[in-house]
Amino acid sequence: MDNFSPFQTGKLTKSRREFIEKSGVSIALSVFGMGFFTACTDSADMNPVPSGGTPPKDASGNTGIMVSGNTITVDLKIQTGLKLSGGWLLINTAKVLVSKVGESFVALTSVCTHEGCDTNWSFTNSTYNCSCHGSKFDAQGNVVSGPATTPLKVYETELSGEILTIKK
Repeated sequence: MDNFSPFQTGKLTKSRREFIEKSGVSIALSVFGMGFFTACTDSADMNPVPSGGTPPKDASGNTGIMVSGNTITVDLKIQTGLKLSGGWLLINTAKVLVSKVGESFVALTSVCTHEGCDTNWSFTNSTYNCSCHGSKFDAQGNVVSGPATTPLKVYETELSGEILTIKK
């Protein structure tokens, strides 16, 4: 099983960081104008909800998530949060959102149909929130509010014991 670590951290020196911050903002403002930073705004843009961190691992460091081509398997003995109604998981490498609503599992593409963002999601009150531009989707992938106008693609799920299989 793969151990997913989609994030890396590091730290620039203070002088280099200040230079990049100042020059980056100046260049962006001169090229795009202020409209670039205010387009598609929504309150979710200003205060995005964090996705909840990295998936749990077992004692040997496995996440219990395996991606093989168009098939994803999730070991619910490791990903225990997904067993609970309202539990959800973003699998970055497969670009898949998975949630449990009631007794059913639903798998959707994590690529937002508005602008293609695929890693800025939260799931609250059975609603997926894309914090890139504020689109909201119900647990079945239907648009609740835009700017997106097209639903998220739904993938087939199958539960066998404690293994959830998703087929794209």
